[in-house]
Amino acid sequence: MPTQWRIRDLRELCLRRVVACLSLATAARGLRVTRRGAAAVAATSVAGAAIQPARAERPPDFVTKQPGFTQLPSGLQVKDVKTGEGAVATRGDRVVYEWEGYTIGYFGRPFEKKAGTRGGDFEGERDYSRFVVGKGEVVPALEEGVVGVKEGGVRQIIFPPELGYPMIGDERLGNMADPSHERVGPKPSSFSGSRALDFVLTSKGDNLDKTLLINFKVVRVDKPGGKYRF
Repeated sequence: MPTQWRIRDLRELCLRRVVACLSLATAARGLRVTRRGAAAVAATSVAGAAIQPARAERPPDFVTKQPGFTQLPSGLQVKDVKTGEGAVATRGDRVVYEWEGYTIGYFGRPFEKKAGTRGGDFEGERDYSRFVVGKGEVVPALEEGVVGVKEGGVRQIIFPPELGYPMIGDERLGNMADPSHERVGPKPSSFSGSRALDFVLTSKGDNLDKTLLINFKVVRVDKPGGKYRF
């Protein structure tokens, strides 16, 4: 075989080996890139899954048991601040009372505030409210909470929306059945008080606690057919 042929063959062989080596190196680099890319995609997927916002769930019960209060089967919580000495309020009686109200589940803002210490004796006030027990003139919480209280007695009640002011449909939609609070009281005596109460009642969704607290004092219990006819 001529010498020039052997040289040419050696050159071609070397060139093939160089091409093969370059191909292997390129394939190896591609494999490494592919693995890094897969790792990056996986990391991105995990990170994306981690930052997905949690689906909000309605708390099972906003109203937690308060110290010193007795919880009744209805969910109403009661606490006697002062024991009265007069007639006992029962179904069918007309109760003359004075009261304070607070949005205890929302910063404890007052929607009805009387002079004097909260939960005190309400001395010096003569602007009384009244309702007949069992006629649905006030919220169910007050209807239930006033029973058994004697004249002069002061009681605090904490209650959820189910025992509060009437709403249309789901209370989370914030549609009041009695916006003026004329049919179902107690009605706040001031515009600012009504606004504070209505802000809580008309709030939509699950995020705002609509638990309320009412302090009341039974001033007088009128019995059917008694001195104060009604």
